[in-house]
Amino acid sequence: MTDRLDYLAAVPFEAACQIPILPMGHRSRRLHGHSFLARVRAALHAGWAPFPGGECGTLTTALSAAVAPLDYQFLNDRLPVPTDENLARWVRRNLEVPGLATVGVRSTPDTGAELTSSDHCHLWHRFRFEAAHRLPHVPAGHPCGRMHGHGFEVILHADQELAGQDMGLDFDYLASLWAPLQAELHHACLNDLAGMENPTSELLAGWIWRRLKPEQPALSWVSVYETATAGCHFDGVNYRIWKELRFEAALRLTAAPAGDGRRRLHGHSYLLRLHLTAPLDQTLGWTVDYGDVKALFTPVYQRLDHHRLDELPGLAEADPARLARWIRAEVVAALPQLDRIDLFETPGTGVSLCWGELGPALPA
Repeated sequence: MTDRLDYLAAVPFEAACQIPILPMGHRSRRLHGHSFLARVRAALHAGWAPFPGGECGTLTTALSAAVAPLDYQFLNDRLPVPTDENLARWVRRNLEVPGLATVGVRSTPDTGAELTSSDHCHLWHRFRFEAAHRLPHVPAGHPCGRMHGHGFEVILHADQELAGQDMGLDFDYLASLWAPLQAELHHACLNDLAGMENPTSELLAGWIWRRLKPEQPALSWVSVYETATAGCHFDGVNYRIWKELRFEAALRLTAAPAGDGRRRLHGHSYLLRLHLTAPLDQTLGWTVDYGDVKALFTPVYQRLDHHRLDELPGLAEADPARLARWIRAEVVAALPQLDRIDLFETPGTGVSLCWGELGPALPA
């Protein structure tokens, strides 16, 4: 299957706003402010950046220039209805970047909207609950067989065709949709809930989906973070899990022009997110064990962490795109379920390499 490589960038801005189209008494009608984050995903063509490997930096610079007029401003002076959706449209109009796939605005760490060029909107809202569980069908000695707990996070995703509307679903509406489940899940033992006798991330995502999809047809994904570094997406049919790892590494970009700091030996704290798609094991209740993913990736991880990347065999240039392709080639035999790699060299900035049928799941 042909793969797809997208470049990613994120830039924060601080601003105040009022949303006048909301009902009287709605808190967002009042003057308030946010620490916003603008995000873009683009399939950049070869030669767009000043040098091969400079795409992430050039994309971030372009996004920073587009967002600069919004920083420390009253947004209503720029656009009458500054919803996340309209802000994403504004950024898209002012961003001169080819191959834009999505432009998004995150108004809080738990809410945001992403728009495609055709005005299709992906909304998301994150929630958290604290709960205990155990997995009764794992092999003897598996740590998940013991009763333990997590600070779970759930993201509800909704897809809508906006057709020029100022906003899609109100985030407060998604919160009200979630509230009854929050009351059941928070400070509970998941095994005690009807239908949750084997509460894996996958089965929990399906349980939430079946509860909420009939109430909101626009629901498109349910994401469950079991830990800060692992979780599962479910869209009603397909399961996709992810496992995050971090590694510290050094590199030089020899294609950078003279005087560019990236020609010098430097380094990054990388975030790597591995996505895997597989059928559900009907006995164990999961697709792939998160622990197995980490163990099978360990030989590659040990070559990355605390090493100089541009000295690895087969990786003369260690820019994010070539590094992601190198990681895929090194690990695909051990993890055949792998179908997407997200690699960030700085927060929000990096690449997404996908070769699966599902395409990018947003946000991950």
